[in-house]
Amino acid sequence: MRAIYLGLCLAIVAAGAAAQEFPSRPLRLIVPWPPSGNVDITARAVAPALGEALGQQVVVENRPGAAGRIGTEAVAKSAADGYTLLLGSSGTITAGPAVWKTLAFDPLKDFVAIGPIQSVPIVLTVAPKTPVQSYAEYAARAREHPGQTTIASAGSGSSNHLALELYMHMANVKVLHVPYKGSGPAITDLLGSQVDCMMDQLTASIGHIRDGRIKAIAISSSKRSPLLPNVPTLDESGVKGYEALTWTGIFAPAGTPAPVVEKLSVSLGKALTHPTVRERFGGMGVEIMDLGQAEFAAYVRADYDKWQRVAREGNIVVE
Repeated sequence: MRAIYLGLCLAIVAAGAAAQEFPSRPLRLIVPWPPSGNVDITARAVAPALGEALGQQVVVENRPGAAGRIGTEAVAKSAADGYTLLLGSSGTITAGPAVWKTLAFDPLKDFVAIGPIQSVPIVLTVAPKTPVQSYAEYAARAREHPGQTTIASAGSGSSNHLALELYMHMANVKVLHVPYKGSGPAITDLLGSQVDCMMDQLTASIGHIRDGRIKAIAISSSKRSPLLPNVPTLDESGVKGYEALTWTGIFAPAGTPAPVVEKLSVSLGKALTHPTVRERFGGMGVEIMDLGQAEFAAYVRADYDKWQRVAREGNIVVE
């Protein structure tokens, strides 16, 4: 009995010492999507300030593929020491897992939520050569030609895809979903009019909208975005009750020592108050999420349950 007690004491002391020393080398922040999408943009906005708060460099590493599953699984299987982190999102932690037929990780059991970063609405945009100028024209065209209007997303099972499925159900329209391997490639084809329209996070689309290269016709939030005051919400456009927000946050592998989790969480909170981060996010139409570590974990669980219901009711399954 004394040996067990001594072992527990030594483990506690070791964990405390590890937390005091952490971090003693650079950290990796895995983005499970290609460059240029919402998650990648978010990671690169936060990483320098997070590194400054921790006293070590935070290196952003893109590990795309399988609608975010490859990079997410890699983090789940990484050493639980706090040096490999995931820039997680609703697409890989809550919405995607609700519809993926096979999943090599459990989004709730295999990760510990460090803290949230931001939430952002999804914007419905149309390509330069798509002959519509408003949401009303778009909806009429989709109903006149069911299944023929092409709409891009960041991938099958992504939060954009789920938002699209929810939209089709609530608006009673049928469009042709064209999944890509991330927002970046999808936007490239949208700009070239290879697809008619796209549902994507405002962060990834706002620059192209401002430049006039694509046209925003509706937004998924309950209120209009201050960045796009003339773009109506889907709710006010006739899809009553529709709302779909995506979020991002940082996660670590399950089993990461509590003191390390606490240090990461506190440091992330400091990073989000950095003037450069706030200025960057302010120009992208996102809302910084002010939740503690435990509150964020509860938020993730609630969002997971929401998309599970949507997937069941819509009988949505993605290979």
